[in-house]
Amino acid sequence: MSETKSTSTIPLDDKKIINGWAMFDWANSAYALVITAAIFPAYFNGVTNSYDPETGDLISKNVTFLGMTLKNSTLFSYAISFGYLLIASALPLLTGIADYAGRKMYFMKRFTILGSLACLSLFFFTGPENLWLGVSGFILALIGFAGGQVFYNSYLPVIASEKNLDHVSAKGFSRGYIGSVILLVFNLAMITFHAELGLDKQMATRIAFLSVGFWWIGFAQISFNALPKDIPTPVTKGVMRKGYQELQKVFGILKTLPNTKRFLIAYFFYISGVMTVMMLATIFAEDELKMDTSKLIITVLVIQLVAIAGAHLFAKLSTLKGNKFSLLVMLFIWIGICLAAYLTTDENQFFVLAGVVGLVMGGIQSLSRSTYSKLLPRNTTDTASFFSFFDVLEKTGIVFGTFLFGFIGESFGLRYSVLFLIIYFVIGIGILLTVEVKTPEEV
Repeated sequence: MSETKSTSTIPLDDKKIINGWAMFDWANSAYALVITAAIFPAYFNGVTNSYDPETGDLISKNVTFLGMTLKNSTLFSYAISFGYLLIASALPLLTGIADYAGRKMYFMKRFTILGSLACLSLFFFTGPENLWLGVSGFILALIGFAGGQVFYNSYLPVIASEKNLDHVSAKGFSRGYIGSVILLVFNLAMITFHAELGLDKQMATRIAFLSVGFWWIGFAQISFNALPKDIPTPVTKGVMRKGYQELQKVFGILKTLPNTKRFLIAYFFYISGVMTVMMLATIFAEDELKMDTSKLIITVLVIQLVAIAGAHLFAKLSTLKGNKFSLLVMLFIWIGICLAAYLTTDENQFFVLAGVVGLVMGGIQSLSRSTYSKLLPRNTTDTASFFSFFDVLEKTGIVFGTFLFGFIGESFGLRYSVLFLIIYFVIGIGILLTVEVKTPEEV
């Protein structure tokens, strides 16, 4: 297959390639921070709330979308679920096509273009009168981010040796946290000093969405230039069928790898909880603790800074005690986070909790990615297809997590939504205990 040609000559642990690869995290993490976590959720809630024109008092948080009337925070949660459901449905076939036809970089670029353009479109979202634009732009940006991420992840096992997987994975995540923090600080300053810049607050916020789109597409060019180029296989017909056959082949291999299979099941459960907390923490703080936008953004900023240290801390712990031990430690901390969130009643408690989230946020994502890489057949060339299973489980987990979070929050309140997430972590721990991962001495 052509993919063998395009990956077999890649030198392992090449600094230029690894730095170029990590810059993709720098580029697209701006979306994950500014759009998903920090500025857009608060902006979405703010422009869709109904206020009394005379007193300025809040009248309602309900919105009408596609004939349904529901809370704006619930609609935001459902939008995340829907976006990830779409991408989870399409990715397996696309990665099969990419592996068969040697088009990994092609798809990585196309999803990047889609995501960055969708971020630019959010500039035109101004309130309930064009709610469709805000929801659709947010969903398309999410699809662009998630789609590009799977092809980005698939390069990890072909650019890094097994002994360096944890540290290279951590480097990508930490590079993403640093880049996104820089852009968030810029946007936070612009929003804070909007009057001095001759802007109203809403315009400054909308310009922040533009900055994400340009940042994303701009810095991604570094990765596109540094990573190996595609060597496409000439395909004249039957590309969908070939992609499906490629996927079947990889699925057949996975069935013969019990450790890898059990890890994927464990990952599905615990990442459902992790990603739901990360995506909806600001919604929880705004609804339950009445925190204003500036404090929420500062909180997210602190989380990102702590996450840089967390990613490297747990990579170091994995070097000493192994990946499985490090993952279990973090999962027990995530259970404690959910219990603490249920009991949190003021902003100071939330700030402390946010710091703990940051500590394990980078570590759990980074080590999960590198652990999965270690459990793959070492000489495989079908890395995109293998990582499609990893990413689809994450996306499907997000669908379940965010949908149930929104459903339980709508029915019983967001505190019970957070408490429910503990079930995901407990199941994940139980299955992870059965997985065998090489210790540092065995690598």
